Amino acid sequence: MSTQVQNEVLKVLEERHSVKQYQAGHQIPKEVLEQILTTTSQAPSAWNLQHWKLLVIDDQAQKEKLLPIAYGQKQIVESSVVIAILGDLEANKNADAVFGPAVDAGFMPQALKDNLVAQIEGAYQHPQVARDEAIRNASLAAMQLMVAAKSLGYDTCPMGGYDAGKFIEAFNVPSRYVPVMLISLGLAAAPARSAGRFSLDQVVVSNSF
Repeated sequence: MSTQVQNEVLKVLEERHSVKQYQAGHQIPKEVLEQILTTTSQAPSAWNLQHWKLLVIDDQAQKEKLLPIAYGQKQIVESSVVIAILGDLEANKNADAVFGPAVDAGFMPQALKDNLVAQIEGAYQHPQVARDEAIRNASLAAMQLMVAAKSLGYDTCPMGGYDAGKFIEAFNVPSRYVPVMLISLGLAAAPARSAGRFSLDQVVVSNSF
């Protein structure tokens, strides 16, 4: 990666802040939204199981339904889109779809696939592992979404303030998925305030505590 490209990436990361005031009524072009979602889907994940489902809520009536579930946060109805990041509790079921094509193309020995599948199935015998991996990997996708959006001129706000149980019921979320966060997406109506951050000496530990 060239220095110029690296600096552009760092600039996007430095300029990304949570936005809570959006230009109501703005519609994100379909091709732009699809580009953001495609980039989101390219996030890293354990075993490449891609432990996420993205519920795109762009219908205004659906956003109005979501508003009380999200405790009246106005960015729900003013942003162009709200994307619910869901973690896949049964991502182990993706293994054949992930590894099968690699075996068929000759990139992966069948024995290696069998070993990986056995490893995954063993791990997924533990519900806590399934939940931890769902939330961990879906969170990687969420961050990728916010960076992709900012790089294309859009702003976002991750939200953990909502009633997950009511969300599941209202939007018919299958039991396979656990809500991780909501992300509002749109054009900022007012610049986001840069929040303070701890200094490195407050957050970084070298080698051992």
